[in-house]
Amino acid sequence: MKRPRRIPMRILPRMQHPKANKSLGQHFLHQRFVAERIVQLLEIGPQDRVLEIGPGSGALSGLLKAAKPACLLLVEKDGYWAVERHKAGDGQVILMDAMQFAWNRITPEFPWKIIGNLPYNVASPLLWDIASQAGGLQRAVCMVQKEVALRVIASPGTKNYGALSVWLQSFMQPRLIFTVGSGAFTPPPKVDSAVVLFVPLPLAQRVQQPGKLASLLKICFQNRRKQLQSIFRLHNREYALPILRELDINPKYRPEHLEPELFQKLSMRLY
Repeated sequence: MKRPRRIPMRILPRMQHPKANKSLGQHFLHQRFVAERIVQLLEIGPQDRVLEIGPGSGALSGLLKAAKPACLLLVEKDGYWAVERHKAGDGQVILMDAMQFAWNRITPEFPWKIIGNLPYNVASPLLWDIASQAGGLQRAVCMVQKEVALRVIASPGTKNYGALSVWLQSFMQPRLIFTVGSGAFTPPPKVDSAVVLFVPLPLAQRVQQPGKLASLLKICFQNRRKQLQSIFRLHNREYALPILRELDINPKYRPEHLEPELFQKLSMRLY
């Protein structure tokens, strides 16, 4: 009996997915019931346009497709997974870094819903851009590192309250819905995750000149342990002190004591 001919490795079909790319912060969700809960939160209707950030191995993509939105757009940076999602017919696939996506194309006249298991290394700046640029965002559901989620929803006067809290809450109402343990992912991360629901504020309630708010948050939270009066003197903005009094803000307060609305009012007076 002849021995079977050995097939060269180069023509063997790939039998398993490649390892997660650490540089891209990849951790693939494998628990279906978690994926189902996340997709349900987006409340997809037949007229909705849905954009998924970083679909990867497709844990959410198939469920999103099954919900039958009017349009499903998948933004994937990893070439391998972009091809896999295209082969699966999960939606229209764009091979690009979500950090480079033109979020300002999401307008009130062309609204979208956004979903994604965001890479830990870019979640904060990505949410920052989406909040301020995607004026037509209808709803977003994102899974992020639990530590980031706690910063997103933090209230004034708490240790997690910072620039990211103020910024996002000036555009949206974020709610931490549930946490996800590391065992739900392959490979398991060293930290827990959390699913956050973002509901945009009415247009009239959102910060109108975000550039001014961003400038104020930068100088304040770079010196978060200092009093406001010290921060403004340090940055040669002594003219801010009478403005603080006019807005009934105690000059001895530290930045974490101010609510988002006060930051917005102060930014409009200072810049």
